[in-house]
Amino acid sequence: MKNIKLLILDCDGVFSDGKIMYDNHRVETKAFSAKDGLGIKILSFTDVKLAIITGRKSNILEQRCEDLGIKYLFQNIKNKVKVTKKLLAELGLDWENVAYLGDDWNDYPVIKKVGFSGTPNDAFDLFKEKVDFVCQRNGGEGVVREFIIHILTEQGIYEETVEKLVKYLENV
Repeated sequence: MKNIKLLILDCDGVFSDGKIMYDNHRVETKAFSAKDGLGIKILSFTDVKLAIITGRKSNILEQRCEDLGIKYLFQNIKNKVKVTKKLLAELGLDWENVAYLGDDWNDYPVIKKVGFSGTPNDAFDLFKEKVDFVCQRNGGEGVVREFIIHILTEQGIYEETVEKLVKYLENV
């Protein structure tokens, strides 16, 4: 766990609850967890980078990433392994440096290569058997934060990282 330097998330079913809603004008909506947002803020006080790789394209996701300062967003991706390889080369990292949180078979080609993998509790049972860690929370309901807490706790830096966040919040 000490080697984890990059966290990659899927969007639908992880960063959101997996529901894709359209209104009568085909305007898409998604819901994101504020708990996950704060988890991402906590992660920003470490040297672990964050990326989202998703098979769909969503302006709403772009806005959420902008709001949270997520630099690495890859959308409309069919081959997540190719994109991950390019990102690893750019960051000078290896597969063992990656933690990946995904919820379905389109994430599996990456999951089987990374150093640590996880899935939300509401993933399908057969998929849960393929990952290192099954979260207690469901997708879109704080699962990203739970996964971040687990990683940082295993690295032995969670408490000190939260202290950095609190000091920051006291001084903004």
